Amino acid sequence: MKIGFISLGCSKNLVDSEKMMGMLKSGNHELVHNADEAEAIIINTCGFINSAKEEAIQTIFKMAEYKKHNCKRLIVVGCLAQRYKEELEKEIPEIDAVISIKEYPHLHEILAQLLDGKDLVSYNKCERLVSSKPWTAYLKIAEGCSNRCTYCAIPLIRGGNVSFPIEKLVEDAKELANKGVKELVLIAQDTTKYGVDLYGKRSLLDLLKKVHEIEGFHWIRILYMYPDEIDDELIEGMAQLPKVVPYFDIPMQHANNRMLELMNRRGHKEDVLELCKKIRSTFAYPTLRTTFIVGFPTESDEDFADLMQFVEDVHWDRMGAFTYSPEEDTPAYSMSGAVDEDVKQKRLETLMARQEEISLENQRKMIGEVVEVLVEDQEGLTGKYRGRGKSSAPDEVDGIVIFTSDRFIEFGSFVKVRITDALPHDLIGVEEC
Repeated sequence: MKIGFISLGCSKNLVDSEKMMGMLKSGNHELVHNADEAEAIIINTCGFINSAKEEAIQTIFKMAEYKKHNCKRLIVVGCLAQRYKEELEKEIPEIDAVISIKEYPHLHEILAQLLDGKDLVSYNKCERLVSSKPWTAYLKIAEGCSNRCTYCAIPLIRGGNVSFPIEKLVEDAKELANKGVKELVLIAQDTTKYGVDLYGKRSLLDLLKKVHEIEGFHWIRILYMYPDEIDDELIEGMAQLPKVVPYFDIPMQHANNRMLELMNRRGHKEDVLELCKKIRSTFAYPTLRTTFIVGFPTESDEDFADLMQFVEDVHWDRMGAFTYSPEEDTPAYSMSGAVDEDVKQKRLETLMARQEEISLENQRKMIGEVVEVLVEDQEGLTGKYRGRGKSSAPDEVDGIVIFTSDRFIEFGSFVKVRITDALPHDLIGVEEC
């Protein structure tokens, strides 16, 4: 069959989508980009926060319109399917199947029945069909999360943390390297907890050393590192591995210690201040990135002022923030002390405005420096190239480097660029000959 595939949500969901597309390819199905051509449409949904759920529902209804024409099967999988399977089946009759995450071990059998009985390789044994830019790929090193933050529904959807064996991950990484992947991005809900359930200890550094040995990778990046699990051994070990970029994605969510305890976040702001100092004293040009939630129940003006001071003290290189979204069945859902939506929005705007200024201050320090850039695109009108330095994660999470060159550069190449100007998120430069 001709199958259209839509992947919503995070990079961890994208890895699941790529494995499913590999399954479909094993059954000789044809993946198409145009929904008009699709005889079946599969939507891999996100259900993390309200806006993600709304996007998923809107996408389902939009794709359901194609059942009036060429589409014979509309299939919903992923986080929303896991959390609201019965409701989706009841409320949206256009859906032919809702497949929850816990059914993934039998996914090949379910899809084979739905898609004209073609034999499919199982979900856990199929070869991934990398759908992103061919030089970058994600490696999911664990599933689920055991941190139980009071606002988060991930453990309800994905279960507790389950690490994948090092041997299997190295095998998967070699497969990606053989396909031409040059930047490998390790992901999980909590990468720093990798291996605790399997080996009785944090084993991220052990995994990094194994992956570092694989030929073909130029950069190895880690996302979602929890601050209390980034110890001296990990920091110093990363510094000894040249391919591992010093990009520290540390989701704090808040800085006021009372708020952190209400969120069930481990560690205190004082510990994180020391951690950031350690990182900056170990690496020449590290990148410190974080995310914050504003407007969590009972957050006062004083609590928010603590957060603002913390941002001032650390001077984060990258920062994302969003207003608190109550999620049913989480401990925070029934907490009293809700913050007014207008107050939430004002605090978010205040936080992001100051971070914009800090980002520009940090970016300007790079003027005159030469940075390594992974070239990914070229502007049609100006001919300028666009790419990412070590300080920027893929998929437009961070800023880019825009630069000029007198020669043709193949996308996926690494070049040296001298920085001549800086914007709050992007850097401007010229290729260093």
